[in-house]
Amino acid sequence: MTSTPSSQQAKTVVDMWVDPRCPWAWITSRWLLEVEKVRPIETRFHIMSLSVLNQGREVPEKYRQGMIDGWGPVRVCIAAEERYGTEVLRPLYNAMGALIHLKQAGLKRDMMVAALAEAGLPEDLVEVADTTDHDEALRASHHAGMDPVGTEVGTPVIHVPGPDGELIAFFGPVISPAPRGEAAGRLWDGVLALAGTDGFFELKRSRTRDAIFD
Repeated sequence: MTSTPSSQQAKTVVDMWVDPRCPWAWITSRWLLEVEKVRPIETRFHIMSLSVLNQGREVPEKYRQGMIDGWGPVRVCIAAEERYGTEVLRPLYNAMGALIHLKQAGLKRDMMVAALAEAGLPEDLVEVADTTDHDEALRASHHAGMDPVGTEVGTPVIHVPGPDGELIAFFGPVISPAPRGEAAGRLWDGVLALAGTDGFFELKRSRTRDAIFD
């Protein structure tokens, strides 16, 4: 009996919740896109919000402006999803992330307009950035991703069906830089083994480097 090549296997949908402004989620997303090349998975992006997560909390002064500016991009993403479907989040998130993290384009209107154009979406979506019109849907998306992992984590959050069909949900992994090729696949295998173990909660060590986007 011969095994089925990974390219011909049925793909497992991996749902990932991100805030476009988080550098660590960006790196993890690059890793998952690399995993797609060596394991039969398909990444589906969803939106959470660090601004929603930290609303009402005391945050360091250096993060406060980011919490304010961070509303715009996630509102635009949610409005795009509501208008065109979840599948548009992948190109839109890729465009926003590249502008924010690789080109240091910030979180303002010009970045969002450029990202919408790159993703092939109409510019008028940027008009929701300063409104609360889509905040109910934003909070619903946020909680759909975050509630299964609790309130003590941020982004990235990943949901994946386990071997028995039950949901495996976890925060992370936080990595820098993203591994490539088969190394990305090995990390995926290990993450699934840990996250899918009943009673496993935490594996952590001090971070000794900044976000590396290479």
